[in-house]
Amino acid sequence: MTNANHHNSGLCRDCGTDVAHGVEQCPKCRSYRVLHHSELRQLSIAHIDCDAFFASVEKRDNPDIADKPVIIGGGRRGVVAAACYNARVYGVHSAMPMFKALKACPQAVVIRGNHSHYSREGERVKAIMRDYTPLVQSLSIDEAFLDLKGTERLHGGPPALTLIKMQNRITKEIGITVSVGLSYNKFLAKTASDLDKPNGFALIGKAEALDFLADKPVDFIFGVGPAFAKTLKKAGILTINDVRKWSDKDMMLKFGESGFRLAKLARAEDTRPVNTQSIRKSISTEITFNTDISSENELTDKLWQVCEKTSDRAKAKNMAGYVVTLKLKTSHFKSLTRRRTLAEPVQLADILYQTTLPLLQAEISGTKTGHKFRLIGVSISNLCAPLGDSIDFLDPQAKLRRQAERASDIARAKFGSKAVMKGRSLKKNMTSRKRDDKYK
Repeated sequence: MTNANHHNSGLCRDCGTDVAHGVEQCPKCRSYRVLHHSELRQLSIAHIDCDAFFASVEKRDNPDIADKPVIIGGGRRGVVAAACYNARVYGVHSAMPMFKALKACPQAVVIRGNHSHYSREGERVKAIMRDYTPLVQSLSIDEAFLDLKGTERLHGGPPALTLIKMQNRITKEIGITVSVGLSYNKFLAKTASDLDKPNGFALIGKAEALDFLADKPVDFIFGVGPAFAKTLKKAGILTINDVRKWSDKDMMLKFGESGFRLAKLARAEDTRPVNTQSIRKSISTEITFNTDISSENELTDKLWQVCEKTSDRAKAKNMAGYVVTLKLKTSHFKSLTRRRTLAEPVQLADILYQTTLPLLQAEISGTKTGHKFRLIGVSISNLCAPLGDSIDFLDPQAKLRRQAERASDIARAKFGSKAVMKGRSLKKNMTSRKRDDKYK
């Protein structure tokens, strides 16, 4: 085969064999899964996304449910964490309330899920990626960007061939499928990985990028949510081509940083490198109640629980945050978020609680009589390393409470998580015991 023909040839996705231009079947393994693209051998930035990852792991571990619709989530009061493609056919999707998901697909197999197990399997997938390139940027438990530039000599072929080998190896060793998007920047690589799911392999090259994007709606671009799309619509911007009619300056003046970012992406411009340093943006905890709650005492008890859990997670990661956010969801599924930015980063449960309590009380007092809530959550963001505990001169007891919390952390680390309980945790535990005794 001449160099010119080799340059224009395709690749078999099953065995990696070169396939002549225009030929749809692999001459070696007879597979029809053949990739053809004019820039097949030049593109090197990839996005790999595990297909319906949580559900795929469950199906792999339990072949009896392999062909059934599977939903990962908790109880009828919870929300869908993930759904397999069989369930998605019925309209089930992540973040959907469980009762709605079960109404749409009553025959689904519902599994609570095991996040630590999924994390371990996700890390196994990432380990295979790192066998092919050190430039792996993890985005979440089940997806990552890869930069395969300069790996041709090492792996004996272009990045596309290396990705074919990687994709097949993940399926063989982990027992799940992944979809691959390949392009010349991160934005287009991520876009491509959604085009051919599951177990897909899609490419977007430089020559086609602008035409490919032109007629797409603005919310086709990741990060343009319903609210921003509505704002753009009011300005007459409905498609990506509409964005291109505006200058970068005008987009910036009208829509801020989000407008400037959108203007760049509308022209398929994305200069972000694949960054191997994973940056955590927030640490959070949420509780969905078994029944809606309107009682202030019950809500403040739940608030302490999420503050304590968020604090424990922050301490485990040796992180603190300047921004504290309270999240509430009403019985009508309306989400409320209230934030406070602090002068010093927070990590302790006591400070989280003292910061969010007035926010919660304001929401309770501001609602109509009988208004109920179904979820409460607390998060910290704008993260950094903890700076130590500051002194609150307006609260003389704060120092003692924080010393007590630090002491209990040491005791729990040494003797177990239940070795020491603070007031609210103890109260909750005693209430639970009384309830248990009542039904013995």
